[in-house]
Amino acid sequence: VQLQASGGGLVQPGGSLRLSCAISGSILSIDVTAWYRQVPGKQRELVASRSSGGRINYADSVRGRFIISRDDAKNTVQLQMNSLDARDTGVYYCKAERLRLRNMQSFREVWGQGTLVTVSS
Repeated sequence: VQLQASGGGLVQPGGSLRLSCAISGSILSIDVTAWYRQVPGKQRELVASRSSGGRINYADSVRGRFIISRDDAKNTVQLQMNSLDARDTGVYYCKAERLRLRNMQSFREVWGQGTLVTVSS
């Protein structure tokens, strides 16, 4: 199982970016998919998560600006980020929780590599 994040880059304040995470493997089910953010010197923090049942959580700092979505048929997770400002700068990681594969293997969590988002003029 691998998670591949993409879509990061340099964006001006007020701009938008769309991150995508492709989950490869013979996936049977994924309970929760999430995006985390980390800046140097700080702990990785949850940005947004979405469960298979549709329950969505957002960090207070991004609520109303970011939208998390997932396509279970394609095993992808997206994070639409709008009205970006400097506080959104960081490395963004996608994570999948409680995965089950078709061979009945299960994983508590799997992380993707990060994608860097820089908000700067």
